[in-house]
Amino acid sequence: MDFAVLKKNYANEYGLKEAKRRYSPATMTSCDKIKVFGNPDSNHVSTSHVERANLSMRMGMRRFTRLTNAFSKKLENHMHAVSFYFMVYNFVKIHNSIKTTPAMEAGVTSYLWSMEDIVLMAETM
Repeated sequence: MDFAVLKKNYANEYGLKEAKRRYSPATMTSCDKIKVFGNPDSNHVSTSHVERANLSMRMGMRRFTRLTNAFSKKLENHMHAVSFYFMVYNFVKIHNSIKTTPAMEAGVTSYLWSMEDIVLMAETM
């Protein structure tokens, strides 16, 4: 197995006003590709997949947006919300790129789940 990390370095912007610092992304100054183990191809070291997954989760769940008051007071409630999001994302939502759900594409299930299926499964556990 081959594994590498892309480390992004950002400018120190402590001198900016609070509003600009809060709402604007920091300026990236450089990137370092660091080999962790194996023999990874440096052309394929990227953060694109993780950044896209994070964006999808932020857009799909209010609790992950910046500067929000939609938060979980208990860790258990937060874990349930994340679990529910990923069940819907993988079993209920049809993705335009693959024209089906990720679970069906991977062969985990043979049919399209509904929200009722998830509720029934949750009630039986």
